[in-house]
Amino acid sequence: MNFFETVRNALRTKGYAYRTEKTYMHWIRQYVRFIQPTHPRDAGVDGVKRFLTHLAVDLHVSAATQGQALAALLFVYKLYGIELGDLDIVRAKKSTWLPTVLTHEEAMRLLEQLNGQYRIMGQLMYGGGLRLMEVLRLRIKDVDFDMQTITLRDTKSNRDRVTCLPASVIPALTLHLAKVKAQHNADLADGRGEVELPNALDRKYPSAPFEWGWQYVFPALGFSTDPRSGHVRRHHVYETSIQKAVKLAARKAGITKPCGPHTLRHSFATRLLELGNDIRTIQELLGHKDVKTTMVYTHVSMRGSGVVSPLDSGATVIKRTVAVEL
Repeated sequence: MNFFETVRNALRTKGYAYRTEKTYMHWIRQYVRFIQPTHPRDAGVDGVKRFLTHLAVDLHVSAATQGQALAALLFVYKLYGIELGDLDIVRAKKSTWLPTVLTHEEAMRLLEQLNGQYRIMGQLMYGGGLRLMEVLRLRIKDVDFDMQTITLRDTKSNRDRVTCLPASVIPALTLHLAKVKAQHNADLADGRGEVELPNALDRKYPSAPFEWGWQYVFPALGFSTDPRSGHVRRHHVYETSIQKAVKLAARKAGITKPCGPHTLRHSFATRLLELGNDIRTIQELLGHKDVKTTMVYTHVSMRGSGVVSPLDSGATVIKRTVAVEL
């Protein structure tokens, strides 16, 4: 077994998500090319320092990208029992980032330009603050129509959370799920209907992958082969399809801001601030570990802040003066 197969097997044994596996393997390959002909085990701390500094100085990657590469290398060296400790490297510069947000009117115009299941996805992101992958990985069992809640599991922050299910989306979502149910029944009749389960639950509950509650709310149109198990399954809708749909909808709605699915999540947060919700409540709904992450939205929207431009304030005073004179 070669080096890459050893790392890949270790990632799968520890239950890392497939997307994480692909990302880690990408950076590990880049690292191996960089230190050739030295083996990673022999390159040690010095090799890691040189590679991470190279990313920041020569390739000008972001701080997040450099951190991603570091996480991959930490995993590799942990396999060999080598502690990297505090690395004296050139850190990529952290940028001061403000998210793009839509006004409520812009968000509604965008949603009106989406069709079918893409409109429902957009409504859940704007109405419940879901991330793109949280929408795509949503299971039937985690949508509670009676309580009007959505339970999100295995999220980016590695903890479950509950957010609101917008009442206005329930009729369309109910009709959508009736179609998904008919499709699932047809798959079962054809000897299929299996879905991927997290954390190897299919070994503990062999019948669970075929149960209705575990199916994706937004399944793909066709079947695909699981790259790990080789099972032929109906996966969830691929992310690029909704990304393209949102960009096209924004163009049709006449929105010139750069828009993607995540823009709807950002707009959810700023809209809640405008409606007077406290920052801690918004933090819980978004699933942020640190309130500082949520605080960025207070710098985006001026509505509800009480701040009035001096130019507009002056115009108001002039209007009042004229009204008195008349």
